[in-house]
Amino acid sequence: MSSPLLQDKVVIVTGAGRGIGRGIALMAAAHGAKLVVNDLGGAEDGSGSDASPADEVVSEIKKAGGDAVASYASVTDWDAAHSIVETAVGYFGRIDAVVNNAGNLRDAIFHKMTEDDFDAVINVHLKGTFNVSRAAATHFRAQTSGCFVNMTSTSGLIGNFGQANYAAAKLGIVGLSKSMALDMGRFRVRSNCIAPFAWSRLIGTIPTNTEEEKARVAKIQQMTPDKIAPLAVALISDAAQDVSGQIFGVRNNEIFLFNQSRPIRFAHTAEGWTPDSVLSRVIPAFQSDFFPLERSGDVFSWDPM
Repeated sequence: MSSPLLQDKVVIVTGAGRGIGRGIALMAAAHGAKLVVNDLGGAEDGSGSDASPADEVVSEIKKAGGDAVASYASVTDWDAAHSIVETAVGYFGRIDAVVNNAGNLRDAIFHKMTEDDFDAVINVHLKGTFNVSRAAATHFRAQTSGCFVNMTSTSGLIGNFGQANYAAAKLGIVGLSKSMALDMGRFRVRSNCIAPFAWSRLIGTIPTNTEEEKARVAKIQQMTPDKIAPLAVALISDAAQDVSGQIFGVRNNEIFLFNQSRPIRFAHTAEGWTPDSVLSRVIPAFQSDFFPLERSGDVFSWDPM
């Protein structure tokens, strides 16, 4: 019988007490990984703390015969983030993969968004991903191996109403992940992104006032958080050692590979451009290829399969 896919790999999952992180932690453990279950236990907006979500996941993993340890440190703090990685090294002797999943929401229409709304989301998603990844990078470089799985969102890749902070953070994670893949590839370290579609407490406030809204929410609820875990576990495994710098999406039983920004049109003039010539030549030439102002729901317009 072959060994489990992640046999004895030490994996940190942030935000692992609930939702997508919990599903990834449980499936990774079921495939032989040893887990650091990190969760501050905050509310949807990131406020407060509670040790019980992380403790419950650790207990569930141990009851199933796996090995796990809890961490309640905040990913937003540099020293605390380093302590998450030191927990893995101190408890299990090494670190093999980091799943940057911790998140919060402070949705507000842009002209009403406060500085605190913006900073709170950037600090958890983008700064938190940097903090934990940077702490792990030193160990990955020394052992010439390692893997990052970073959670992005179609709110950043495509767009959404009332989520400027979240979109900025999630698209920032794409750039950060690509840079990590480029800078650390020489040390056999991989970095990829997943844009998950899943019903969780962070999107549980979708209105259900009409029968149409209720039917749509019922379909969204089929996209359980554990549907994200198979791709995350696959990317962590050694079988995906040649996969790096990519952006994937998961929606129920669908897996997507997203394109990445590349030039699609070209204009040149030997005389150099002026504002008038840009307006008279470039804009009209490019206009048919302009992207419309779309939201994630406009692009993913079919029901999840």
